Amino acid sequence: MARSVLSATPSLRLRLGDATVDLIDSHAVLPDGTVVLAVDAMTQTGGLLVATRGRPGAVRLDVTQLVPVAVRSRVRARVRMLGTVRRLDPAALDSCDGDSIMSLLDLPPVALWALEPVEVGLGRDSGDTTVSISAYRTARPDPLADDEAEHLRHLTQQHGDVLGQVATLLVPALTTMPARVVPVAVDADGIVLRAETPDRHTDVRLPFARRITKSADLAEGVRTLLAEAVRRGASGGFALESVEHS
Repeated sequence: MARSVLSATPSLRLRLGDATVDLIDSHAVLPDGTVVLAVDAMTQTGGLLVATRGRPGAVRLDVTQLVPVAVRSRVRARVRMLGTVRRLDPAALDSCDGDSIMSLLDLPPVALWALEPVEVGLGRDSGDTTVSISAYRTARPDPLADDEAEHLRHLTQQHGDVLGQVATLLVPALTTMPARVVPVAVDADGIVLRAETPDRHTDVRLPFARRITKSADLAEGVRTLLAEAVRRGASGGFALESVEHS
């Protein structure tokens, strides 16, 4: 999940000693998990990066991932990375795929710095965990992460009524109370619906029949999922994960 958060976020917070700066549209993630920062070497932040070059764990990145729709309790995850910064070695591009090269070309035309992770932490409602560096480096971002907000808007606009029906079938208690049902997450493995009532909310995860490996296959996956959810939900046979929050 940490790789998906870092790849999809447009901004991150960079901490260098006592100094903190927010970078917007100024980073990319290479296939091996190295984070590339675009920072002008002639700025104060660039000077601090120069001063910390090669010092293990001297640079910290913080990213807060929010649910990309207007709901309560929007914080989904927090990622913390401590790393060692150096100027980006052009030889690193030899191991990049086409998408990585394009993401680097989209960065501001200033100095590029490579941040090699030495510690990665992930915080969620279930608690904080430390991600091993080997697991972080071998992981790959979820294929839908970059376009998740757009996918959720489409689901709300095109399938909102059906999603509400599905949530009611899966959580019968919703029929006795006013609730707003919205999709709050979509990834390669399924959709998460949130039913909000005046004093609490319930998240329900609906798994896809098969893993979605590219955005082009999402529409068919959603149609199959919703049809199956309505059919099996009506008979009480749909497998789901439900978590209620106050």
